[in-house]
Amino acid sequence: MKLIIAYIKPEKLDDVKKALSDANVFRMSVTNSLGCGRQKGYTESYRGLTSEINLLKKTRLEIAVNDDAVKTALSALLQGAQTGEIGDGKIFVVPLDECIRISSGETGPEAIG
Repeated sequence: MKLIIAYIKPEKLDDVKKALSDANVFRMSVTNSLGCGRQKGYTESYRGLTSEINLLKKTRLEIAVNDDAVKTALSALLQGAQTGEIGDGKIFVVPLDECIRISSGETGPEAIG
């Protein structure tokens, strides 16, 4: 079991959801986040005051998948999120030691579904 954590551009969320749906990956958690990387942000002027905005809006997706679905999910994420420009985001794949479905008490790969 793996946990895929992806940071993407907010405007690419619909494309990513469609690509994941087409790949039969339906379970995910989505949150808004702020971050900075190679983009380094931008400067903004308001009423003569210049400020540097270095935390940019990103969307964080968390997707728990069984080992046999990792490559499919990663391929769909890349297909939906990639523009080829700096700031497209990052994907992290981490081992998932345990998963428990609260409603039934199922554990392991069966709990992920």
